[in-house]
Amino acid sequence: MEQILIRENNFDKARKLIKENKDKKIIFSSDDDELNRKILDKEDINVLLINQKNRKDFQKQRNSGLNQVLAKMAKKKNIAIGVNLDEIVNSEGKEKARILSRVSQNIRICNKNKLKMEIIVLDKKNDRNVYDLRALNLVLGMPTSMVKEL
Repeated sequence: MEQILIRENNFDKARKLIKENKDKKIIFSSDDDELNRKILDKEDINVLLINQKNRKDFQKQRNSGLNQVLAKMAKKKNIAIGVNLDEIVNSEGKEKARILSRVSQNIRICNKNKLKMEIIVLDKKNDRNVYDLRALNLVLGMPTSMVKEL
């Protein structure tokens, strides 16, 4: 199945693009958490790609872009949560550690709510083989039942 990445910060434009590409696998990404929630609630997408790069953490908890409310909505509509591998590969130092800890938090939330997760590679030079991806996800805390589905 052909897939399309929709990266938009305007709800009306995003809705129009989603309607035009109904026959494809739709991966939606936005930097706005409110827009992610609105799209998750009202539109029919396949994967919600949550970007971790330009986030500011809270004082006592990571801001990973996913919470129990969004997880329950995604479970009800059978939407997978995407992890952007390009952000992990292209970052360095403390920023990479922060991104990995946010991804690990999202893995715990997805495991608790029995959600599917997908690794999304946008730039082909960052593509890795399936064994490397499985090893990374196991290190980040993904259960083996979820790793088998990758």
